[in-house]
Amino acid sequence: MSRVKIEMEFIFKASPAIIYQFLTAPENLVRWFCDGVDINDDIYTFTWEGSDEEAILIDDIEEERLKFKWIEDESADEYFEFRMYKSDITRQTILEITDFCEKGEEQEQMDLWASQISELQIVCGG
Repeated sequence: MSRVKIEMEFIFKASPAIIYQFLTAPENLVRWFCDGVDINDDIYTFTWEGSDEEAILIDDIEEERLKFKWIEDESADEYFEFRMYKSDITRQTILEITDFCEKGEEQEQMDLWASQISELQIVCGG
């Protein structure tokens, strides 16, 4: 099966600085993204339901962008990325997510992200 890139945007009332903290601090990641996380240098070990997955942080611009690559992922050009910025017009924070999934599973993957981001919006104050 072929893989496809998906891109999503979510609107937040919280500032990029607050969102950045919820994307990088272990105590905040477990509140919305995973069951557990261990960070060793640029290696993030995420735990979901007892299963670990490792990702390497390949780009980090504070309060602007985080880009990860799954270590077990065989595709050199796949990653998942968070970009955040303030809208010039509405002054709201926009969080853009880029991810990859199997062709035909785009809606399922976007629904999963929407559910997780909904939780993030609750825990970071909107």
